[in-house]
Amino acid sequence: MSQFTPISALSGGLLIGLSALILFFGHGRIFGISGIIGGLLEKKNFTLWRVLIVLGLIGGALIGHLVFQTEAKIQTLPLPYLIVGGFLMGFGTRLGGGCTSGHGVCGNSRLSQRSIAATLTFMGSGVLTAFILNQLGILS
Repeated sequence: MSQFTPISALSGGLLIGLSALILFFGHGRIFGISGIIGGLLEKKNFTLWRVLIVLGLIGGALIGHLVFQTEAKIQTLPLPYLIVGGFLMGFGTRLGGGCTSGHGVCGNSRLSQRSIAATLTFMGSGVLTAFILNQLGILS
């Protein structure tokens, strides 16, 4: 980590929390990206609010890039790795009963034991994976 910006980190966290509150109290839904996108893929759950959230995620990233003049570091992998990684991500989301945003933001704030366990698991797995890849020289 080369630069820590606590103000932008706090602002982003507050906006994510506010968005989760609005969705929960406004629609009674949990702010989990896998569920939101999964609903877009099903005809019966295709709703305007799901479309707006996805557009907001993309638009917010674009606006942030333009306003703050950030440079995205994109590291590409061979297509088979991306396919296997996508499959494992989807499998893990189904196995864990939700994604990192649903468990990490909404589940933990409701003190859900399942979400706390899931968050500890995916954070620990991420730290371990980053450590191993860094030791192998793949991640630097």
